[in-house]
Amino acid sequence: MAVLNLIIINYIVLAVFAISAISSISRDNLVLGQACQADLNRLASQCASFVRKQGPVVDPSQACCGVVKSVDVPCVCKLITKEAERFIDLGKVAHVLDFCGKPLHGMKCGTIFLKVIIP
Repeated sequence: MAVLNLIIINYIVLAVFAISAISSISRDNLVLGQACQADLNRLASQCASFVRKQGPVVDPSQACCGVVKSVDVPCVCKLITKEAERFIDLGKVAHVLDFCGKPLHGMKCGTIFLKVIIP
């Protein structure tokens, strides 16, 4: 039962990502939007379990990091809507990006601004 719930949650996260991305694409940015949507789909398929609101912060897999390193993260961040934020933890998104070597300090991702933290 728990495995089924996890699968359902992953599909919901993927669906929310896809719906929010599609709804935010204008005709002028269709080609760019299609590239971002493809990146978002790849991220959702490999990284959704690491950014869900439920559960502890967990280091992402090598497969997830491989996708993170190959996508246009700032573009994908523009596609994250408030609806998507109901299912994903942007703090965990920041952790995944940092862990995978692609931090976005000083950039906006979804509705949060990832600030530079100086020790």
